[in-house]
Amino acid sequence: MSENQKTILSFKDKSVEIHRDGPTVMIGERINPTGRKVVLAALKEGDFEMVRQDAIKQVEAGATVLDVNAGVPGADEVALLSQVMQEVMSVVDVPLCIDTANPQALEAALKLYEGKALINSVNGEEKSLETVLPIAKEYGAAIIGLCMDDDGIPATPELRLKVAEKLIERAAKYGIPVEDVVIDPLAMTMGADHTAGLTTLKTIELIVAEFGVNITMGASNISFGMPDRKYLNSTYMAVAIHTGLTCPITNPLVTEINTAVLATDLSLGKDEYGMRWIKAFRKRKKAQE
Repeated sequence: MSENQKTILSFKDKSVEIHRDGPTVMIGERINPTGRKVVLAALKEGDFEMVRQDAIKQVEAGATVLDVNAGVPGADEVALLSQVMQEVMSVVDVPLCIDTANPQALEAALKLYEGKALINSVNGEEKSLETVLPIAKEYGAAIIGLCMDDDGIPATPELRLKVAEKLIERAAKYGIPVEDVVIDPLAMTMGADHTAGLTTLKTIELIVAEFGVNITMGASNISFGMPDRKYLNSTYMAVAIHTGLTCPITNPLVTEINTAVLATDLSLGKDEYGMRWIKAFRKRKKAQE
């Protein structure tokens, strides 16, 4: 098995370490207008109060990195993403994951960012590799690499492993070290294919064994179209962390998700004396009272 890699992100003087021997790093997903009509409407109106509140609440709930997406149809994403990032950085001090498919918006966001960001994302398609990797190298950012390429999303864990290998090798050619490549094995909905969750778990196992890199995923994708999604998501999260997931992109405000992450970390010996679990319990109890 390869040595476990350590990815370090930072914002100003605050850094976050992502590694398999440490606590699971939750990347808060809520600053994203996709699927959230209220956020979409607010951003269209130039109202950033919800963005600021989402940032604060997610960090309070335990997110140590925040994903920032400003993909509003018809909007100037270059300007809007920079504005959203500035609003977030004005109220919290955690590293950011810059979530855009627009290279101009990505570069503008990185120019104003003080620290080492995470880029969401690059994939194995030639166009993506040739566009995103030079930007990541220039600004010293870490990257999320999606296990898909010009042929689409591979059906088997072995083929996804090959895409991960390609991503890591191409990043290295640009001078991006393996520890700065976080792989997303792609969580597909089990509502369409009951084996989709297992395929992703097996992909994680292969990638971790081969490269030791950190693993992320949009964890809630696994339950899309299914009822009682929070229970599926929290259970799958626990299994995936045991398999090798280190920094899921998720909603830390969902109690079931949050407690599943904390319970799994404690069960795997990643919460010394159970202090994080106890602190979270006291916080929940105080909120109920």
